[in-house]
Amino acid sequence: MKKYIQVSLFASMLFFTGCNDDFLERFPETDLSKENFFNSAEDLETYMYSLYDFPGVGIYVEDASTDNAPTTGTTEIKSMMVGTPSAATINSGWTWSKLREINFFLDNFKKAAISEEALNHYEGLARFFRAKFYMEKVKRYSDVPWYEHALETNDEGLMKPRDPRSLVVDKIFEDYAFAAQHVRDDTRSGAVNKSVVLAYQARHALYEGTFRKYHNEVSMQGTANKFLQIARDASKQIMDGNKYQLHNNYAGLFNEVALESNKEVILGVFSEQDKQNSGWWGAFMFGNYEASPARDLVQSYLMKDGTPYTNQPNYATNQFVSEFKNRDPRLSNTLAYPGWELVNNTTYSQGAGIYVQQFAKNQSGYHQLKGFVNETSAVVANSLDVPIVRYAEVLLTYAEAKAELGELTLADLDLSINKLRSRVGMGNLTMNPVADPVLKAQYPLVTGANTSVLLEIRRERRVELALEGFRFDDLMRWNAGKLIEKEPEGLYFPGLGKYDLTGDNVVDVILIPLSEAVPEKKEKNSLGKDLAYYRVGPAGSDASFFLKNGTSGTIVTDPERGTFQEPKYYYRPVPQTQVTLNPALTQIFGW
Repeated sequence: MKKYIQVSLFASMLFFTGCNDDFLERFPETDLSKENFFNSAEDLETYMYSLYDFPGVGIYVEDASTDNAPTTGTTEIKSMMVGTPSAATINSGWTWSKLREINFFLDNFKKAAISEEALNHYEGLARFFRAKFYMEKVKRYSDVPWYEHALETNDEGLMKPRDPRSLVVDKIFEDYAFAAQHVRDDTRSGAVNKSVVLAYQARHALYEGTFRKYHNEVSMQGTANKFLQIARDASKQIMDGNKYQLHNNYAGLFNEVALESNKEVILGVFSEQDKQNSGWWGAFMFGNYEASPARDLVQSYLMKDGTPYTNQPNYATNQFVSEFKNRDPRLSNTLAYPGWELVNNTTYSQGAGIYVQQFAKNQSGYHQLKGFVNETSAVVANSLDVPIVRYAEVLLTYAEAKAELGELTLADLDLSINKLRSRVGMGNLTMNPVADPVLKAQYPLVTGANTSVLLEIRRERRVELALEGFRFDDLMRWNAGKLIEKEPEGLYFPGLGKYDLTGDNVVDVILIPLSEAVPEKKEKNSLGKDLAYYRVGPAGSDASFFLKNGTSGTIVTDPERGTFQEPKYYYRPVPQTQVTLNPALTQIFGW
């Protein structure tokens, strides 16, 4: 049986949260209060469980609305870019109940009759959760009110204005520093331990350091290196601890039910049938699903020899089978490839067997393997483990921080990026790779002596962490939001006719013009199987799916991308209802 932090068992702790997410609300009075709780290590441990809020299987579709994956669904950034957003319409995110839970603990935990070391451990855990909570607020709003104590309804601080980003972030990293010093090396699967703290400290320091470096509007370039150094040092501390190593099977990290002992997983969400189900469901990855990988992501993977795919002649008109030939193996570990066998066809009407795309309006034609359970067992699906923090991310953070600081050496690459490449049989990255013009066009703000290697580190991060929910934050911190404006494309078809999509030289689908109807008696291929017929046409027509040029070109996925307004859309407004309650909460950057 799995041994993990089973948060769901502690639903009884909900008495600590009010009925409203607004931080003005007080907790309800209950029989279980600070007067008869916080007396033992068991009390403190139980309270900690209520603070665990790590994501699960949902990470595998969080790249939606980035250049990694279009979506037919509604996302906040998509609605903003095509609409007329305001503080009245962008009203989520300003929630503070979690902070009051954390601060309520910090105000009361020292009642427990336990050792100073134990008290410091639990304080460190609480301050870790506070740092993590506040970093999400900073990413969304930049300046936010900082609170170190649980507020009561008569506190003057309820109506304070935003505190400056500089103050809040310094407080965040004071919390991280304390937590990194005092949180124990808890060995239970899913528990927050010292390595988890260091990994989040590194992740968020890299975010803040690069955000300050590349965003002139916050006028903090002079302090960017302070946080890049924290990212460097925290990641290196994990590396020097020799507790973690890369798993030898990259693909196996994302569809396993037994990751507890995996040495790459620093923090995971571990599930087990009928005890703590993963929440995975069949339509999550396959079928007519909302999110689908974009061709831009496919083209970012290198050739097997380490050269950019976009250096290939006529790469823009390569068809599906050709796209997967001689590529970085992580491409076929992440996306369904020609000749792959589908077993779990829960929502895939063409059925199990060798994978043939099932095209639908506004889908790219690519399907995602990362996070997909390719077997029919409900027990396996419900027991899927999710790696939330991987050692691979730590190595990427270290390399990027060193490159941004101008300190990167070949030895650093061998400790980090080249370990990732070696795992999948790719050649080493050198200090002076030939600059890729595609990457230079994507990230024009990257300049200086380390430009070409830093661009390749960014590519490595995109590829290694693809479809795990990192891409949006990366685009935001790099001041690269304009990349979201580019219309995501799908598979390329040079025209009407028959196509082999499995790589066996046997045709599988046929594209016909809008003027024709799908015949009742379908043509069969040489294997005796009916061809799949699709009526194709331009976006907005009644076609089966849309092609850019009507009867040729790439599949149209999400044509109305709108405009990413800079710097405004790197931030969100304080909801108008909150400004009405507290006029001191002024808006910033055009909101």
